[in-house]
Amino acid sequence: MHKIRFILSMAVISILIWGTPAASYNQPSINLGFTSFLDGGPPAGPGFYFTEYLQYYSSDDFKDFAAPEADIDAFISLNQLIYQSDTPLFLGGKWGLDIIVPLVKLESDTLPNNGTGLGDLLVGPYIQWDPIMGKNGPLFMHRIELQTIIPTGKYADNKALNPGSNFWSFNPYWTATVFITPKLTTSWRVHYLWNEKNDDPFVGSGANDTQAGQAVHGNFAFAYEVIPKQLRIGLNGYFFKQISSSEANGARITDKEKVIAIGPGFIWHINPDNHLFFNSYFESDSAYRSEGERYTLRFVHHF
Repeated sequence: MHKIRFILSMAVISILIWGTPAASYNQPSINLGFTSFLDGGPPAGPGFYFTEYLQYYSSDDFKDFAAPEADIDAFISLNQLIYQSDTPLFLGGKWGLDIIVPLVKLESDTLPNNGTGLGDLLVGPYIQWDPIMGKNGPLFMHRIELQTIIPTGKYADNKALNPGSNFWSFNPYWTATVFITPKLTTSWRVHYLWNEKNDDPFVGSGANDTQAGQAVHGNFAFAYEVIPKQLRIGLNGYFFKQISSSEANGARITDKEKVIAIGPGFIWHINPDNHLFFNSYFESDSAYRSEGERYTLRFVHHF
């Protein structure tokens, strides 16, 4: 178990970036800070959407580990295709489908990594409800998605850092936006995360199989419209909290990861079918993981 804990400390970047889990008994890569403002509904109604995300993450500050000093720079591209139907399916909600293909580039002077490659495929059927309207516009909109992370990404058991996780995960969420006033909004997205076993974990762990613990995580944002129908600025953030122990060879690893981050951002409505988001995040209150900064640029196009 001591060896497993040491390898865990070498691999604390397990959930830092989408598509780059570390030692295979740690968490898969998830949505930390990719979504933010007006998240409760699509910006232009039914139809096909393509979204391109570009994210950069950097850290050389690792918390709560007796491990050598480590560093990580990660460049992530998410390629997302969404179809939003106009057909009610459940309690007035309309069905849709979300597919995401990640591409990841890893750089580290201290941690062995598997370089550049495709991350794990994400597939999520969802139900989107139409906005609840008031006399001055929308008041509330929300969505539920049953997202699954499929282990299709690049993976090697002799690397601490990989674009793929090598195990299945179930990561459903509920997201909503409240229009506090016609100009002021708040949005949130809350996920539950469950992970399957990895039967081919990182060889340095000394384990035959591993399983990451369950967790809750989410994104949150406040935005204010400063130019009517064109520009909103605000604050955005995310959190992660592991709620059950990870396991290696059936033995519990009691250390649990957590982090919170917050920073400024904006959304520019170029026109009704094209939208540009920028979000920056600065992490704090980390435990058993690294603490760094993250920047996300996101472009949404409605066909």
